[in-house]
Amino acid sequence: MMTEGSPAFSIIIPTRNRPLQLSNCLRAVACLERPAEGFEVIVVDDGSTCDLGPVIDEARILLPAKRVRREHGGPAAARNSGASVARGRFLAFTDDDCRPVPGWLRAFERRLQTHPTCLVGGSTVNALDSDPFACASQLIVDMVLDHYNREHPRFFPSNNLALSADAFHAIGGFSAEFRTAEDRDLCDRWHLRGWPQLFAPEAVVEHAHGMDFAAFWAQHLGYGRGAHRYLRAHKQRTGDSSLDRSFYLRLLREIPKRLAQDKRPIHTATLLAAWQAANTSGFLLEAAKQMLGRVRAR
Repeated sequence: MMTEGSPAFSIIIPTRNRPLQLSNCLRAVACLERPAEGFEVIVVDDGSTCDLGPVIDEARILLPAKRVRREHGGPAAARNSGASVARGRFLAFTDDDCRPVPGWLRAFERRLQTHPTCLVGGSTVNALDSDPFACASQLIVDMVLDHYNREHPRFFPSNNLALSADAFHAIGGFSAEFRTAEDRDLCDRWHLRGWPQLFAPEAVVEHAHGMDFAAFWAQHLGYGRGAHRYLRAHKQRTGDSSLDRSFYLRLLREIPKRLAQDKRPIHTATLLAAWQAANTSGFLLEAAKQMLGRVRAR
């Protein structure tokens, strides 16, 4: 809740069982250029089974940071918990495996000062160039964003976006039903209200998400399940449940161009095939789960 002397921004960081990543994130946040009205940091511990207290205590030496602990409910619910205690006029979201560059928050501040009713998204870059799985995941994100934002902004990932606290609460925050694709759902509800979105490429976070094949598969399996939930929620709002076939047609044109510029094209092509297999599997698993639920409810 905003009071006299409240900061301009509340930076909300959900985390679970990743003390090293969280420490690196908070060190980067400590180096941010600060708005004139300052900022606060809210770390939401989403049911960690390890002790994150020392990491947050260390950060408090340099940052106005506080910890919110909750039972494990996923990143969407964790972000909502952080927003519920935020004092800032604006909310800025990032993840524990991200490192905002020094000008990140000031970039959001400049955009929101002139466009206070906008949902503003920044740029996310891969910080692990030697990790082929992280590189492939970044390529996938880039292609998704290029497609959905090619005419006008419609989708921003939740690890790098900012908006007014009033607008966040007015739209109902993130849907806690989502464990993935909660950002697609939020942006869809925002767009359907006719509210503006704005891309701020200068608001950069470095994403350091190291993976092996099992983690890569699990991530995109989860994204596939989230995609099914998103389409179901979108249908409830609009009546339209059709897949965006233009995205897949665009992929057929885009992937060969991307691979031609890739340092390890065969490896990346293999991971892109695994991405589609995992995503499709997750989508079908979620569809089967929903169908079974309907059968049992009869």
